[in-house]
Amino acid sequence: MREEQRAIARRKLDKELRYYRLAANQENATEGLLRVIRQVMGFPMAEIAGELSVNRSVVFRLEQSEIQGTISLNNMDRVANAMGFVLVYAIVPLDGETLEQMADRRMWEKLLGKK
Repeated sequence: MREEQRAIARRKLDKELRYYRLAANQENATEGLLRVIRQVMGFPMAEIAGELSVNRSVVFRLEQSEIQGTISLNNMDRVANAMGFVLVYAIVPLDGETLEQMADRRMWEKLLGKK
């Protein structure tokens, strides 16, 4: 990919990832999201279990594994779909920078011989 194409792609991604960067700045922004959504939407655990064709204890374990950070994207997607949601995830810089800022910093570090 040529540098000009990369710059265009970074600007596009920066725009699309804006709200994800904001969310990433909040401590534990998505911790326990499955349970919170289930509760605020009023879905009984038994209903989700029925949609997934599993026992309630499996739904409980899936919610726990999300909190612990061990849930798979596949399982996260399955539970989200059972509640009528779609799983969307993003990868954003750790320090809240935009991709453009990060690319500029990396370029300068490379030019100045840092890293």
